[in-house]
Amino acid sequence: GTSRQIPQTIIIGVRKGGTRALLEMLDIHPNIVVAATEVHFFDWDENYMKGIDWYRSLMPFSYGNQITIEKTPGYFTSPQAPERIHDMNSSIKLLLILRDPTERVISDYTQVYYNRVESHKPVQLFEDIVIKNGVLNTKYKAIQRSLYDVHMEKWLKHFTLDQIHIVDGNTLIKDPLPELQKVERFLNLPSRIMSSNFYFNQTKGFYCIRSDGRERCLHESKGRPHPLVNNTVLEQLYSYFREHNAKFYRMVNHSFDWH
Repeated sequence: GTSRQIPQTIIIGVRKGGTRALLEMLDIHPNIVVAATEVHFFDWDENYMKGIDWYRSLMPFSYGNQITIEKTPGYFTSPQAPERIHDMNSSIKLLLILRDPTERVISDYTQVYYNRVESHKPVQLFEDIVIKNGVLNTKYKAIQRSLYDVHMEKWLKHFTLDQIHIVDGNTLIKDPLPELQKVERFLNLPSRIMSSNFYFNQTKGFYCIRSDGRERCLHESKGRPHPLVNNTVLEQLYSYFREHNAKFYRMVNHSFDWH
C-alpha cells in the first residue's frame, strides 16, 4: 500500500542553517517520511533535465496519510529553484530554516575549512578571506548566501508568505520542541513530537533524538567548533548585515534575535 510520492513539502534552505537537524527531527513524526540525501533537483540543471519521474524515484516509499519531505539547502539561493518548484506544484508548502547571518557565514567557512583539511588542501584564515584590502569581501560566497532579503525576494515572486514557514535555527538548537510544534501546525499534522523525543548530549553540546526505542545524534560533522573571530571583523559583518536583516524582517513580518 505504499508508493513513491513527489514531495508535498520541501526544506529549501538555508545552507548551514540547521536543515539536517530539522529533517532528522521531523522524521520522528509518524506522518512524515524523508528523503535520505540532498537531491539538488531544482538547482542543478543536469539533474533537472532528468525529469520529474527521476526526481520521484529518489523519494522514499510512503503511505497515503504521510507527507514526503526532501531538503536541499542550495534551493534558497538558487535563481532557478523558485520558478521550477512553482511549476511542479504551485500550492506546495516550503520550510526555510535560518539563523543569525554572521553565525551562518562562520559556520559555512568552518565546513569548507574542515573539508579542505581532510582532503589535505591548503586553508586560509577566516579573516584573510572575509577582509580584502582592509574592507569586507562582500563577493565571498558565504556572505552572499546570508543576504536573506535578496534571496527571499525571488521566492515571494512565486509563492505567498503563508506557503513559506520560517524556522528559527538558533532556537531549534537550544529548544527544539516549540519550533517543531509550529511546523506540525503549518503542515496540518496531528501533534506527535514530544519533549521525550529529545535529550541534551553534554559531550556534543546539543540535543539528540530519541524515537522508536533508539537514540541518535547528528553526524560528527555537525556542531563543529567555530574559529575565534577577530572582534573588529565581527563588527564589520554585523554592520553589513544590519540593513539586509531589517529589510528581511519587513518582508516576512517577523523579527529575529540577530545581531
